[in-house]
Amino acid sequence: MSWPILIDVSLIRTTALIVFITGPALLPGYFSVEMDNVVLVLNGREDTKISFATQWLLYTETLIEARKLQHVAVVLLGNEHCNNKWINPYLKKNGGFVELLFIIYDSPWINEEDVFQWPLGVATYRNFPVVEPSWSLLHDERSFLCNFLGTIYKNSSRETLMDILKHDKNNKLCWITTREEWKPQETNESLKNYQDALLQSDLTLCPVGVNTECYRIYEACSYGSVPVVEDVMTPGNCGNASTSPSTPLQLLKAMGAPFIFIKDWKELPAILEKEKSMTLQEKIERRKTLLGWYQHFKAQLRLKFIKTLERSFLMRDNKG
Repeated sequence: MSWPILIDVSLIRTTALIVFITGPALLPGYFSVEMDNVVLVLNGREDTKISFATQWLLYTETLIEARKLQHVAVVLLGNEHCNNKWINPYLKKNGGFVELLFIIYDSPWINEEDVFQWPLGVATYRNFPVVEPSWSLLHDERSFLCNFLGTIYKNSSRETLMDILKHDKNNKLCWITTREEWKPQETNESLKNYQDALLQSDLTLCPVGVNTECYRIYEACSYGSVPVVEDVMTPGNCGNASTSPSTPLQLLKAMGAPFIFIKDWKELPAILEKEKSMTLQEKIERRKTLLGWYQHFKAQLRLKFIKTLERSFLMRDNKG
């Protein structure tokens, strides 16, 4: 997310009209005079992004004080370690003006009252496309049991994963392309290779990175390739402090994601052996289940987003 997205939410009775405005020309100071209710989509992943996001919040605060805006919510691409204290003073419950916060990653702040979890989704900033289900996507035999295209960090579980694949010689049955350094942008060639790998693999291996949640999970769903997710909490301040041990991906689990969750990559050889015995028809049915779930997941979150805005913004106004 290179620049903020500004969402004009005009609430009429029980229907929300939402207008998205985004682009490099969108700078603090740009607001349509017709806007009453706004959702800011901000990037808080690193210090430079936080600085720019703060400019937007400070400008929005001046409009609230001048009564030119009525309600404000924020969708926040949070820090991967869940270090998001910088936005705390802007939340209404802390004396600020942000009434609702939709935050990415398993933040301990999530309470389903004024702070909600939002999924990471696909990497649109790397030009990952909207994938429409097709007959071939559902029914074709796929060439590979699994895929992993990504960075291998030193002393990480990704090194363990690669060792296990090589030891069991399953790397010859999977599409594996690795690199030692993360690259923020895709080339046309690398994006095509990645999409082909998802399309041609029954499973997509999703080892943890800085955070357990990654774009790869949602991108695999787009192509009907079942995510095999390393279900462990990464270091930092994420997770629910009231449960021990904390478990990641609470939103996906609560909504019944039909993934394969594993605690250790040593479980992978058995999973791949089971894959080898599955019939094409069984895999087709599994793809249908995954793609159906993913469409439902997105639809339900859209509906929840709208209803939450209506309940907080419109009903509060009616009471007034």
